[in-house]
Amino acid sequence: MTMPRLIQGGMGVGVSGWKLAREVASLGQVGVVSGTALDTILIRRLGLGDPGGYTRLAMEAFPAPEIAQRVLARYFRPEGSAERTARDAVRAETGASLGEEDSPDAEQVGGDTRPGQRFTLLPLPQATLTPERQWLLALANFVEVYLAKQGHAGVVGINYLHKIQFPILPSLYGAMLAGVDTVLMGAGIPADIPGLLDRLSRGEAARIMLDVQDAGEQRYEQAFDPAALWAAYPGHQAPKLRRPKFLAIISSATLAKALLKKAPGGIDGFVVEAPIAGGHNAPPRGPQQLSSRGEPLYGPRDEVDMAQMATLGVPFWLAGGYASRERFIAARAWGAHGVQVGTAFAFCEESGLDPSLRRRFLAELLRGDAPVFTDPHASPTSFPFKVATLPGTLSDAEVYADRPRLCDLGYLRRAYRKPDGSVGYRCPSEPIDDYVRKGGKVEDTVGRKCLCNALVANIGLRQQRGDGYEEPPLLTAGDDVACIRPFITPQRLSYHARDVIDAILQPA
Repeated sequence: MTMPRLIQGGMGVGVSGWKLAREVASLGQVGVVSGTALDTILIRRLGLGDPGGYTRLAMEAFPAPEIAQRVLARYFRPEGSAERTARDAVRAETGASLGEEDSPDAEQVGGDTRPGQRFTLLPLPQATLTPERQWLLALANFVEVYLAKQGHAGVVGINYLHKIQFPILPSLYGAMLAGVDTVLMGAGIPADIPGLLDRLSRGEAARIMLDVQDAGEQRYEQAFDPAALWAAYPGHQAPKLRRPKFLAIISSATLAKALLKKAPGGIDGFVVEAPIAGGHNAPPRGPQQLSSRGEPLYGPRDEVDMAQMATLGVPFWLAGGYASRERFIAARAWGAHGVQVGTAFAFCEESGLDPSLRRRFLAELLRGDAPVFTDPHASPTSFPFKVATLPGTLSDAEVYADRPRLCDLGYLRRAYRKPDGSVGYRCPSEPIDDYVRKGGKVEDTVGRKCLCNALVANIGLRQQRGDGYEEPPLLTAGDDVACIRPFITPQRLSYHARDVIDAILQPA
């Protein structure tokens, strides 16, 4: 497989959905789906009645049909109603969980639909996943990749954050069941991923070392065994799978060299991301200093040595500010195989963004009222996070202040060691008293935003609480958001993925 010159970024939660990835791949470039929170996205699409029937179509192709049927029976609402069915009401009133998954621990919320809620909540992800949750994650990743690969012979990838560890193994497996062509991963040091892809392709058990805060010398692992999952279904066998290529998302040549040394032969390329890219950014090297606006300051130490990258012997793509023909030519001159582009694709018609939210942002952009702020505090991960300013979203101080702090999706929770050696979970965006009670520092909670709920809200799947409160969205974009302006006018606040590709790759 020859990798194309242009990679579409794996943005947000569902922004890089299957429709966008399929369109980009069908046009000869690398279409990428975001692998974050796909289990929640799956059950919320089903909860809305699966408009268009695409999710159910993909579920019919899942190689473990019993799993697909069970998930469909549990979460699909044919009427797409926000009201709970009588069955859901009885379970909620009796405190019973929807489905067969383990009951949530004292720190968790989930497994049921609370009175007045629009969507069912899953138990929060944790270090030990039940077989039911592993299958759900595998199914959700399969569905997204399967749909992205239909109708063309192009290249489809999936993007994960290394910091979101708990779902990684079954998610990778599900994407591989659907024949994903390449896996991209950043937000951490993904030296373990190439070996995991090797093992999963052979149907072998795999383990990851968990990053547990306050662990000292104690080591924590998570295991995933495909054979054990399939053993529960007589007549089915774990299939042999094609190993996808692996691209590590990095921000320095030093890290690239370290990864090649730790995973010889396992890394097929790099996406080198500059700090002006959207979403999470690598923190500046050295002590943090803030600008007069309160943004992290990046300096010469954060600049990538292109000459070193060109000598490593593997292809690389440059990301962050490369959404133009001129910048693409410059990247090629530096030795890059091509470029990755996120922001320009994130606001096109094929992206997963809620259409009304997308149009509002584009209108603000044309008026010059859509600045992007690199917020050092917004993300629970402590990584800087690009926040696109838009009234009515969490970028608005009043909207942020009005949101009750709670954690009921939990993808960005961190594991920590309890005094008895067991694993606990905390998030600096959860209620402050809860976070401090679990050993967190109160200063870590200042300015933190619930990215999990906000990013799901961006794609029209916002949760409605029992009291009628709806989770607000929070947009992200790169500093080069002006790259969108050539595609829109006050009379036409829309453009397509094809327009972006043509602008970058077609000679002027």
